[in-house]
Amino acid sequence: EVFGIGLIKELKRHGYKLSPGTLYPTLAKMQESGLLTCECRTVQHKQRKYYRITRAGEELLDEVKGKLKELYDEIVKENDK
Repeated sequence: EVFGIGLIKELKRHGYKLSPGTLYPTLAKMQESGLLTCECRTVQHKQRKYYRITRAGEELLDEVKGKLKELYDEIVKENDK
């Protein structure tokens, strides 16, 4: 479970620069697609949206990870020739 600005900070730590104007519409689309759920909470008098991955989101993530691993393995195999 993560809130929007926390996600931006985590992505930045990994070298990705993402603005709230890019992130929030993407999260909204993922929520509409059933990949995430969203819960609004008040923390220190501020509204925050906390996002959690759904089972459908986990399944899609596993599928994408598998495809990326397959691609990586093919690239490494080509470089070993």
